Amino acid sequence: MNLAEQDKGRQQLTGISAAVTVVVEDAAGIGDSRDAAREFLKTLQVKHGVPVSSRAIGTVQLVVSELVTNARKHAPGPCVMTLEAGEEAVAVTVWDSGATLPQILPPNPARVGQHGLEIVMAVCRSFEIHREPVGKRIRASVVLADDPGGDAAGH
Repeated sequence: MNLAEQDKGRQQLTGISAAVTVVVEDAAGIGDSRDAAREFLKTLQVKHGVPVSSRAIGTVQLVVSELVTNARKHAPGPCVMTLEAGEEAVAVTVWDSGATLPQILPPNPARVGQHGLEIVMAVCRSFEIHREPVGKRIRASVVLADDPGGDAAGH
C-alpha cells in the first residue's frame, strides 16, 4: 500500500463511527471476544477501507484475550468488552464488577505467569485503568497500521 492509500484510510477512519460490544459471561466468551475483534477489524478494512496490518489484528486479539481473561478470572459476574475505531487506532475497553485494581508487576524473568499486563502495556499506544461506581474499566489503544517504513507502530 502506498502513502496516498494510507492517508486515505486515515481520513476515512476519522469520519467513521464503528464499535462492537461483547458481554462475556463464561470462559467460552474469551474466544468469542477474540473472534469478535478479528471480525471488527476485517470490517474496518473491507467496509471502510481502513488499513489494518496483520500485526495489528494479532495484537488486538492478544490484548482482548489478556484483558477479558483477567476480568473473568479476577472479578465476579460477567464483563463487557468494547472495541471502538478512532484516530489510526482501535480502543479495547473491558469493564468488570471487581473493585480491586490489577497489579502491574515489575519485569521479572524468573516469575512464571502474571506477565499479561506487562505484555499489553508493551504493545499498546496507551493503557488506562479507571475506577467506576461499580467495578473498573481498563482501556488500551492499539495502532492499526504499521509505519510506512515497515516498522511496527505502537509505543
